[in-house]
Amino acid sequence: MGLLIFFLKAYMVFLMLILLLYTVRHYIFTLNRALGKQRLYYQDLLDEDLPTVSVLIPMHNEEKVASHILDLIVASNYPKEKLEVIPINDHSTDKTKEIIEDYARKYPFIKPLHRYGDLPRGKQNGLNDALKVANGDVIIVYDADYLPPKGQIRTLAVAFKDPRIGAVMGRVVPINADKNLLTRLLDIERSGGYQVDQQARYNLNLIPQYGGTVGGFRKDLVVRLGGFDARVLAEDTELTYKIYLNGYKVAYANNAECYEEAPEDWNVRARQLRRWSRGHNQVMFKYFKHTIFSKKLNFWQKMDGLLLLAVYMQPFLIFLGLIDSFLLFFLGETEIVNSYLFLLFMFAYNCFGNFAPFFEIGTALVLDGSRQKVFLLPLMFFEFIFNIIYTSLGFIDAVMDIITKRTVAWQKTERFRNA
Repeated sequence: MGLLIFFLKAYMVFLMLILLLYTVRHYIFTLNRALGKQRLYYQDLLDEDLPTVSVLIPMHNEEKVASHILDLIVASNYPKEKLEVIPINDHSTDKTKEIIEDYARKYPFIKPLHRYGDLPRGKQNGLNDALKVANGDVIIVYDADYLPPKGQIRTLAVAFKDPRIGAVMGRVVPINADKNLLTRLLDIERSGGYQVDQQARYNLNLIPQYGGTVGGFRKDLVVRLGGFDARVLAEDTELTYKIYLNGYKVAYANNAECYEEAPEDWNVRARQLRRWSRGHNQVMFKYFKHTIFSKKLNFWQKMDGLLLLAVYMQPFLIFLGLIDSFLLFFLGETEIVNSYLFLLFMFAYNCFGNFAPFFEIGTALVLDGSRQKVFLLPLMFFEFIFNIIYTSLGFIDAVMDIITKRTVAWQKTERFRNA
């Protein structure tokens, strides 16, 4: 029993140290974005010698949204002689195929890729097949529900004039934020994640993340690195680490805003969050050691990289901490150290540390000119509990993937937009 109590208390101390690290991280990012020097993107670079671009749009049963994104890509101001669009029809059973074939007949730069039969379904598999036929030096990826502005392809592509850049990421903004409480909470969460978290990591020369949509990468680099691992759901996170571990960087374009359709149903959001957590933790297990021993990353990039890798494991650790605290309570062993200093630390953390992510969101809303949305912050507590549950399930899924070596199946996020 004494050994059990020792391990329970040791885990609580370990958890507090982990949470303290994330607290410091959130504060640094918030203060940098609010008060620090901001790093500019390449939007002011005037150069008409633009690279050839292939826009890849993975699609599976996207009849509700397919025409919307194709209309906007057609309206893009990128030179059409340097542009090709490859809608990837991945085993669709609705009218997706007919829609994109109709656009291909009208516009010669639209070149559909149809995937049926025994070909494995999934975004990473579709991207791998598209890379084999894409002619562009730069690959831009959009999910099918996204609505890109007419100048965005150029904004993203111009970053590749810098030979150090392996990938570029734009900003995601929900278009249906006013639909219900869930979409409003996701809207302010997105604001904090991009306006503060991504921009601060870009400012501090850390590891801004390529997000798999509203972004692009060098085709030759990704092909040289072996394309996308079909066993990993978070192909975007994996590409981020491949790029940095091979000496390249990710540029973040905060001004390159693109609208998405946020989930409008809690069950749909739960499945999405669980899939993200599963894929992200797969990448963590695969690249944690490589990040520690990389010779391409400096100390602070390694620290940021490790914390970013473990971000979807953190809720599972908190969940274990809740169980741990209940056990210690019923065993009558809640005193970890006999020190008023430790009690002061606990009080300070609970007053300030737990709210560190909310400070990022609040700062982002002020920067976006959306101060009235700050009143939603108290409701983020309920989403926090929701996130703990489903990201923890995603972590367990990733662990089971390693143990059972089972096949990973892609799950598409349901669309809500009217056709």
